[in-house]
Amino acid sequence: MTIELIPVATERFSAWLKRSRDEYAADLVATGEESETALQHATEALAHAFPEQLPAAGQAVFDLTDDSGDAVGYLWLGHDNSGDPMSWWVWDVVIDPEHRGQGYGRAAMQLAETYAHARGARTLGLSVFGFNSAARGLYESLGYETTSVKMRKHLEAPELRGDLAQ
Repeated sequence: MTIELIPVATERFSAWLKRSRDEYAADLVATGEESETALQHATEALAHAFPEQLPAAGQAVFDLTDDSGDAVGYLWLGHDNSGDPMSWWVWDVVIDPEHRGQGYGRAAMQLAETYAHARGARTLGLSVFGFNSAARGLYESLGYETTSVKMRKHLEAPELRGDLAQ
């Protein structure tokens, strides 16, 4: 099994932006954001990253294609927000559900590392949602280290718990 990075064609880029926005918004909802807020947050994040509705300098968006040339997902990577040209970031990597568990995610990350390194990167970072245990396991197995952790607990209203003195 091999995959290849194919730049997303200009004529398909707006469709990719919509898909990426919708998937990001769905992930934000899964972490507890309200749907409308999540969609606004995702829209603003992508508008900031793609002000001309196309990849800016230092950003690259690829279809991930298999041996037969069929897309199995996508990858977006580029410079991180630090201003250091040697620090790159995997902004988004998605393997389509029907292709998960077949090694495509691992291959995509290895291609991302090769691509970034060839362009001067010395580090490659990423964020992963806490609920995505499969992705977290993959990244750890590839040598990615945890650099920060956000945590949250949902609290019940005290009047519903009945265990607080009035």
